Amino acid sequence: MRDYPTVTDLVTRARDGDTHAWDQIIERYAPLIWSICRQYRLDDADAEDVGQMVWLNLVNHLDGLRDPAALPGWLATTAQRECLRARRTAARLPLPTGAYIDEGIMADPNAALADDELILAERQAALREAFSDLPPGCRQLVALLMADPPVSYAEISARLGIKVGSIGPSRIRCLARLRRHPAIVKLADADADAGLIGSEGAS
Repeated sequence: MRDYPTVTDLVTRARDGDTHAWDQIIERYAPLIWSICRQYRLDDADAEDVGQMVWLNLVNHLDGLRDPAALPGWLATTAQRECLRARRTAARLPLPTGAYIDEGIMADPNAALADDELILAERQAALREAFSDLPPGCRQLVALLMADPPVSYAEISARLGIKVGSIGPSRIRCLARLRRHPAIVKLADADADAGLIGSEGAS
C-alpha cells in the first residue's frame, strides 16, 4: 500500500467506513479550513465550531460528492459558507472585502472563490495532494531541492545515492509529474478560465 494515498483513494475508503481514511482526510485538509477561518478573523472558539460543522457536512454529503478529487474545493467552499454564517451570527466585525452573502451562491460547491488568500490556500492544498502522490524518490528529491537553507547537489547525491549529473534530469521528470497531476491541472484550467473571463469583461 502506498504511504501517501490520493484524495480519491481516501474518499473511497472513507465511504466504505474506513476510520483511518477519515483521520487522514482531516489531518490533510484541516490546515486549509483553519486558514480560511483566519482569513475571516474568527476567534479560536468560532474557528473550532466552523471546523466541526465542515466535517459534519462532509459526513452528511460524502456519498453525494460526484468528483472525489474535488474534495479540497468542496471543503474550502463549505468552510467559507460556515465562516460567513459565524460572522453574521456574532456580528462583531465587518465582512471581508469581496465576500458573498448570498446563501444560494455559497451553497454551490462550484461557486468561484475570488479571495486571494482562499485561492492561495486551495493552491497549497492541491500542491500538497500532488506532492504526496509522487513516487518516494521524487518526493525526497523535490523536498531536498526546496530545502531552506539550500542543499548542494553533492549532498543530495550523497543522501539519495544518485549521481550529481542525474539530479537535473530527475528534477525535470519529477516536476513534470507534478504538473500533470489532476489537482494541478484543474487549478491551471481554472486560472485559464478566470483569465479568459477577465479579458472578456474588459472588452
